[in-house]
Amino acid sequence: MAKIEVTINGVAYPCRPTMGAMLRFKKETGKEVTEITSNSLTDLCAYLYCCVASASAADGVDFKMSLMEFADALNPEDMTAWATQMQQNTVDDAEGLEKKS
Repeated sequence: MAKIEVTINGVAYPCRPTMGAMLRFKKETGKEVTEITSNSLTDLCAYLYCCVASASAADGVDFKMSLMEFADALNPEDMTAWATQMQQNTVDDAEGLEKKS
């Protein structure tokens, strides 16, 4: 998977889906990640937050924002860029698996 970073308030944070991100999402929303739909911007924003918080924790990067502080600093273009990167990584990962078989 390609390295993804999300820049918030001029600081680049690591961002990747992890088991921790899934657990954080469940804790924040009461929903499983598998329940996210592409038309739920609030769920997508919460999941992005969880991916950044989890990747930052795993990488030892200081990230102390609350979900609301994160959402306040995030703009729609950031969300779109992240969603596009995630989709492209999924396609690239699938193509890589096909080539190995």
